[in-house]
Amino acid sequence: MDLLIFLLIGAVAGWIAGNLMKGGGYGLIGNMVIGVVGAFIGKYVFGFLGFSFGGLIGTLMAAVLGAVILIFIVGLIKR
Repeated sequence: MDLLIFLLIGAVAGWIAGNLMKGGGYGLIGNMVIGVVGAFIGKYVFGFLGFSFGGLIGTLMAAVLGAVILIFIVGLIKR
C-alpha cells in the first residue's frame, strides 16, 4: 500500500511540476518518474537547508520542489 501511495504522490507531484514549468504534464509514467526522482531531490535539498516536512502534504511539497528543480536542470542540459 505504501508503494501505491508513493507512486500516486509521484504522479501528482510530476503533474504539478510539469504544469508549473512547461504548461503541461508528461503523461502518467513520465509524471511518476519525475515526481519520484523529484521527491528524492526535494528531500535532499530540504535536508541540506535544515527543513523537515512530514505527512502527505509535506512529502508532496518536497516532491514538487524537487521535480521543478529536475525539470529545470534537464531543460538546461537539453539546450
